[in-house]
Amino acid sequence: MSLLWLGLTCLTLPTAGLAHTRDVTITRDDWGIAHVHGATDADAVFGMMYAQAEDDFGRIERNYLQTLGRTAEVDGEAAIWTDLRQRMFTDPNTLQADYARSPAWLRALMVAWADGLNTYLAKHPEVRPKVLTHFEPWMALSFSEGSIGGDIEQVPLGRLKSFYEGTRLALSDVERGVAYEEPTGSNGIALAPSRTRDGHALLLINPHTSFFFRAEQQVTSDEGLNVYGAATWGQFFIYQGFNASAGWMHTSSGVDAIDEFAETVKARPGGRFVYQDGKRWRPLKQRRITITYRLPSGAPANRAFTVYETHNGPVMGAAEGKWIAVALMNSPLAALQQSFLRTKATDLDGFLEIARLRANSSNDTIFADQKGDIAYLHPQFVPLRDDRFDYTSPVDGRDPTTGWKGLHSLESLPHVYNPKTGYVFNTNNWPWTAAGDDSPKASDYPRYMDQAGENPRGLHAVKLLQTAHKVTLEGLRDLAYDPWLPTFDRLLPHLGSAFDALPSTDPRRASLEAPMRLLLDWDRRWSSDSQATSLAVFWGEALWRRAAPLAAGSRMSVWDYMEQKSSREDRLQALEEAVARLNSDFGSWRVAWGDINRFQRNDGEVEQVFDDAKPSYPVPFTSNQWGALASFGAKAYPGTRRYYGTSGNSFVAVVEFGPRVRAYAISIGGQSGHPQSAHFSDQVDRYAAGNLRPIYFYADDLKGHVEAIYTP
Repeated sequence: MSLLWLGLTCLTLPTAGLAHTRDVTITRDDWGIAHVHGATDADAVFGMMYAQAEDDFGRIERNYLQTLGRTAEVDGEAAIWTDLRQRMFTDPNTLQADYARSPAWLRALMVAWADGLNTYLAKHPEVRPKVLTHFEPWMALSFSEGSIGGDIEQVPLGRLKSFYEGTRLALSDVERGVAYEEPTGSNGIALAPSRTRDGHALLLINPHTSFFFRAEQQVTSDEGLNVYGAATWGQFFIYQGFNASAGWMHTSSGVDAIDEFAETVKARPGGRFVYQDGKRWRPLKQRRITITYRLPSGAPANRAFTVYETHNGPVMGAAEGKWIAVALMNSPLAALQQSFLRTKATDLDGFLEIARLRANSSNDTIFADQKGDIAYLHPQFVPLRDDRFDYTSPVDGRDPTTGWKGLHSLESLPHVYNPKTGYVFNTNNWPWTAAGDDSPKASDYPRYMDQAGENPRGLHAVKLLQTAHKVTLEGLRDLAYDPWLPTFDRLLPHLGSAFDALPSTDPRRASLEAPMRLLLDWDRRWSSDSQATSLAVFWGEALWRRAAPLAAGSRMSVWDYMEQKSSREDRLQALEEAVARLNSDFGSWRVAWGDINRFQRNDGEVEQVFDDAKPSYPVPFTSNQWGALASFGAKAYPGTRRYYGTSGNSFVAVVEFGPRVRAYAISIGGQSGHPQSAHFSDQVDRYAAGNLRPIYFYADDLKGHVEAIYTP
């Protein structure tokens, strides 16, 4: 017999007719988190996927519809271009061939992955998948790296559609990089024993993702697997987490690992196309891709495309008379191996050995282990290029010297191992401040090693870490929620100068005097009851909207432009706009931040519909635009005055690697995606307060905290 987990409810179900028997046990703790144990790694993977499906099968299916290029089968014709983009890199035939040549141990895990999901569906006929009624083992290779927003999402859909549909489309503000939008990313910090009170390495794991993007789990086996952390829904490895000896945190990198090549193409008789490669003309590869999509009636329809490819990559659009080929990492087999194997690495040497698979293209990594080693690792998939060329724009595909020349070795990448400063960190900023004075030097590396530059969270982290000594695990947690907003330290003095420069006869001296006093007397710290935080955020957003298009043309970051280039008039008009918005939406420009900034989860849907009339919870921290380490990306939606969060702090953990691992964590909302579950929103209060709960890593930790034990 087996148990169906729905919050606090356990139902007995028959197991007859299932093809596979696995030696696996799932223990649910009092937060609903699954602690999975299997006799083998494959048994553990089976249980891991079964537990994930219990918690939120809909998100698993959604992720694989995206990675397999099948979202249009649910979302209709508008999603054709997203699917086409995906299928130009993810070919089912290629993935099946990769599966066939996989090492036996990995094939066993992929079989267990599919078995876990299929067994869940067989036992739960009331669950009706939108499309994926059966999972094949090779499908696991379509989603092998785990990042929030894969590399392929950087390829603009408008240009792809224009090319393959033969239309000319205007770029949206978002595609131009002008609109105000929440930056995605993460924070990672590792402290060496020299910086900690008890002489143990400490690690902060703080991904900023779209909410409910990952599941919290512990997965163990009798073959040595014992890992805890955040797994992206549908993947059979812990993406950010720790084992009994080591831990790792991935942050989105500013490395250039995606390049565009402007190809010179001409037609030959018979309708074939050739492109210039040096002094020769080569035929473009062609293949047909058929996208199935859902009609408004619900019936399926198909649309077929002939797509093209050069040796540099698939053709994803055109610009200035050239066809644009895109090169990016497409190594699913190596990526899946690296993603799983690193969860079993017990020290820095072992972690680096696995990194030699070089199948991580988009993530910096912060590492710590029980031996006291700490490290910053740059993404390992970094193509070798000629640094004379500017790869931030399409390079000339005719010139063979612009092409990729293999990959950088691990040793030739920016990295920091055990710095004398005693800390490493990354906030999606450049690596040149990763360890203070012991950081890599930009002058020693090609320009393409970083395109992100510094960011406000990086400045925030540097200031904190320079003076962080004798830090405890609880102290690291407090650092992660430090309320300082450094962007306003940079911006508000210029607003004060603009106000002081107003003529005495200007009526704004009277109308803006009180708002100015509130901002200039503010300590630049967020809190739920802070009226200054509300006014500052509304002012900052208004100034951002003025500065962003100008910054895009100047090649400055918007933060730098706002500080150094925004005019006095723009600063003052932005303040007028902020005051007017607050008065209009809330009846006063003096309103507490917690009355505006809210968390709301109404149902289990991926896209929430927010409603001011429904219950919501105040959240004190802000967008990371303003340098908040604890991030809450929120905005108003159609029909709402309040801001509702959809991204930012999603899983937060702090870990101490002593003789016995000690850790705290919190997940956004709760573990379950089912509104009827007690674990749908049971972590909200702790989440907003930064009150992380103890992690039950060892069996004796779990004693007294078990709600259910069952076998799938």
